[in-house]
Amino acid sequence: MPKAYWIVHVTVHDEQRYPEYLAAAMPVFEKYGANFIVRNGPFEVLEGTTRERNFVIEFKDRATAMECYMCPEYQAAKAIRQRYSDGDFVIIDGAE
Repeated sequence: MPKAYWIVHVTVHDEQRYPEYLAAAMPVFEKYGANFIVRNGPFEVLEGTTRERNFVIEFKDRATAMECYMCPEYQAAKAIRQRYSDGDFVIIDGAE
């Protein structure tokens, strides 16, 4: 079973309040064994567009990635994130 990844691009509109999302989300990531492969490092856009922050988060499989996203704790964190930022979010399976 291949690993699965959250690929997330975020533009933060309220830098002072956005840490509320991180405080709510980090325990959920720990609970589901999330591994941050890419965490908002420097980047160059070579084609298309993106947002100011980019993340790739690895999970042991798609079921775990989906369970993390759908759990009540992350849904509460997501509501906070959506108040202070806009984003694009996909879940994708890794190569086998």
